[in-house]
Amino acid sequence: MDLHYEIKGNGKPVILLHSGAMDSRDWEFITPHLSKSFKVITPDVRGAGKSPVPNEPIDYVEDLRKLLDHLKIKKAALVGHSLGGQIATDFTLTYPKKVSQLVLVAPGLSGFKFSSEHAELESRVSKAAPDVEKMASIILSEPSWSVSFGKVYDLLREMMVHNIQKTFDWKTFKTSSNSAMERLGEIKTKTLFIIGEKDSEDLFKIAKLYKEIPNIDFVRIPDANHIITLSHPKDVSNHINHFLNLLEW
Repeated sequence: MDLHYEIKGNGKPVILLHSGAMDSRDWEFITPHLSKSFKVITPDVRGAGKSPVPNEPIDYVEDLRKLLDHLKIKKAALVGHSLGGQIATDFTLTYPKKVSQLVLVAPGLSGFKFSSEHAELESRVSKAAPDVEKMASIILSEPSWSVSFGKVYDLLREMMVHNIQKTFDWKTFKTSSNSAMERLGEIKTKTLFIIGEKDSEDLFKIAKLYKEIPNIDFVRIPDANHIITLSHPKDVSNHINHFLNLLEW
């Protein structure tokens, strides 16, 4: 297994999948809470954190399957934030018997077409390259990504600068093609969806699409935006912990 990962705690396995432009430190304030009750695994997805850069098209789903096989885990709860939520959804559709419960924190959705405003933001970030600091500043100026200065801001910016810089070494940006958008109704796994009330319009459009999952509960966190895992870790941890303890595995 060439992906970097860390394990903390004991008990039922819970995989935490981080957001794009971030790495496993996305869960730095949440892992201590969940690891009191569960075996928490926090990988860096390919191209992020301490994991290797992609040399061929990325297959996040198969990377996750290989990680579970490597750890000899037959079934786990998946918790995904943003890109991590998209990966968790795609994985659940591909390997439903390997997923005990699904927690989606402001998730992405494969097949979803983002707004022109989102495309304009991406364009401004790309035009700032190779000035990594400026690229990070543009993202952090966007309301759904902004956080108050302090410990959370410093950690978020450190992750973002590191992972943007790392993309300059990627050999390819292609990913395996998935489109979960038309298949959400196939997910039978008990699912929890968490979103901050101040997240972007695109993310709320995605939230409406996830209502197609038959067995899904929704939670909205007041005064939280897309960086909910760092800005509101106690709220997120409490909801995840309660949800994971609801069902026997």
